[in-house]
Amino acid sequence: METSKTTLKLLINKTEHKVLFAEADKDFVDFLFYVLSLPVGTIINLLKNKNTGWCLGDLYRSIESLSETYMQSNESKNSVLNPKSPLCPNEIPLLSLDNSHEPNAVLKFFSCPNSNHYSSSHLYVADAPSRSCPGCDATMNHELTFVPPECTTAADAERGFVKGVVTYMVMDNLEVTPMSTISCITLPIKFKVMDLSALEEQVVDFGIDEGLKLLKASMECKNVLTSVFLGNMED
Repeated sequence: METSKTTLKLLINKTEHKVLFAEADKDFVDFLFYVLSLPVGTIINLLKNKNTGWCLGDLYRSIESLSETYMQSNESKNSVLNPKSPLCPNEIPLLSLDNSHEPNAVLKFFSCPNSNHYSSSHLYVADAPSRSCPGCDATMNHELTFVPPECTTAADAERGFVKGVVTYMVMDNLEVTPMSTISCITLPIKFKVMDLSALEEQVVDFGIDEGLKLLKASMECKNVLTSVFLGNMED
């Protein structure tokens, strides 16, 4: 896993022991977008040692224990237990939980060894060398060369999802909006904070450990940032 970290500036209500919002940069918001792209199997794999108590965790462990004998010849348990993210390499953010994706990873595709330019019955492409060709049932183990799109602008070369020139406001329940002066002024009113001295800013690090805690908390409560950084979870 990557060891990169970013920082968040939390606005905390000391009286209620609650995070109102976090001031975040591109890296953290990219991470939140990335979490939504993770396959369920990847999420369960990441959290299987975190005592989640989810039935999906029990299902995951039962599949781990299942003999390959019961799998179809062109399938493997690994495709379910460690599914590939649908993201392209340049979409994987700086903070990534799934270490199966490296920034310079090369996508691999395979075709039928009997394919040629004159027959359309074998022109199929697979993402694993164990698939069978629908045209002739041969194993599709002929590796193809993938040519990725070239980065023509600075925007193309930048990893992740959102633009880096904006500061973002992330609420306790992970709602994301662009940061603005007006929103900062009106938030104490929205949260009915009458004593501004009860508010405190705190800068915290956010890395892989906090990412796993956030992923788990997001499945269990609505006050995710409070749970991760202050240890106070609510249903």
